[in-house]
Amino acid sequence: MSKKTINDIDWNGKRALVRVDFNVPMERGTNVISDDVRIRAALPTIQHLTSNGASVVLCTHLGRPGGKVDPALELQTVAKRLSELLEAPVGYVHDCVGAIALEQVEALKPGEVMLLENVRFYPGEEANDVEFAKGLAALADVYVNDAFGTAHRAHASTDGVAHQLPAVAGLLLERELEMLGGVLENPERPLGAIFGGAKVSDKVKVLERLVSQADAIFIGGGMAATFLKAQGHNVGTSLLEEEMVGFCGQILEKAEANGVAVYLPDDVTVTKNLESGAESKKVPVDQVPDGWMIADIGPAAIDTFLSHLPDMGTIVWNGPMGVFEIYPFDKGTEAVAKGVAFSGAVTVIGGGSTAEAVDLLGLAEEMTHVSTGGGASLEFLEGKVLPGVAALDDA
Repeated sequence: MSKKTINDIDWNGKRALVRVDFNVPMERGTNVISDDVRIRAALPTIQHLTSNGASVVLCTHLGRPGGKVDPALELQTVAKRLSELLEAPVGYVHDCVGAIALEQVEALKPGEVMLLENVRFYPGEEANDVEFAKGLAALADVYVNDAFGTAHRAHASTDGVAHQLPAVAGLLLERELEMLGGVLENPERPLGAIFGGAKVSDKVKVLERLVSQADAIFIGGGMAATFLKAQGHNVGTSLLEEEMVGFCGQILEKAEANGVAVYLPDDVTVTKNLESGAESKKVPVDQVPDGWMIADIGPAAIDTFLSHLPDMGTIVWNGPMGVFEIYPFDKGTEAVAKGVAFSGAVTVIGGGSTAEAVDLLGLAEEMTHVSTGGGASLEFLEGKVLPGVAALDDA
């Protein structure tokens, strides 16, 4: 999918409306940003525009206010942090469309940056309302989408406005399409796909696609329990999607028929309580006791996974290997993250909790690409057309 990018525009004297993804986490009960990775990810696009003579108007959502104003989700804190990172003033307008926003935006000089209020304070955003999209478009000469994390949503600021203005991809969005597209279209072989996280149902379409495209599939996390159940194992009180057991069996059969190696855990770490410091033990997968649940892959599984990862030419990973937020159920995720980082392969990390884990471990810089989109990266790997990408001008 070849789209125009910010490199295709002469920005001198133009005003850019840039959809960014500043949906950053806040420390509980405060307005303190706990992780600014998403803000940092947008800096190259913003700096490219300002250094080439554009004035920049940023729009983003924060949280899920449901089309109503929520003071806890206003963006002053985000504007302040962006200003610190850019080492330059960032204006902030307590509005998104209309006369006040337009007046302040028109006062911007080339090289200056302004952040609009939370677009999800407006019902027209999630409804992809044409009039709201026109209101956003009135603020700029060119629309730039640099918010891959919301590109799978057909909202006014991701889709509607792109039909009102010349519309191009930012550097971050361009990079996401290049790296994730490479996994699907022309990966370095062998291609290894690592899946974890809680649910098989979240990854049905990706599994269906990669079971015929990958060379090896590694499965951990809560979803491993459903695959183990499909093999006839008792999984105790583990999270189990009973309705997906048959599907897991079909995936294993298709993999065998396609010559795709599937690596399920040989052993697991189990517990009765998902609490820090709770009693736990390592058991073979055919010896999970009644009343215990799988919380992580075990040391033998780690060894198996790590022995095969260096053979891969490309590795795509989506979903942690266990409940990595709770000690001691973080061991599998940590070991696999290190194995992926130093495998020598082209490494593409899916968004969400996997990206969070890699960042917490200080390994993000060791990966070829860490996606900023959770649901968007999954839908892209499924082969779905993302509305926020499709709406951009073709190259």
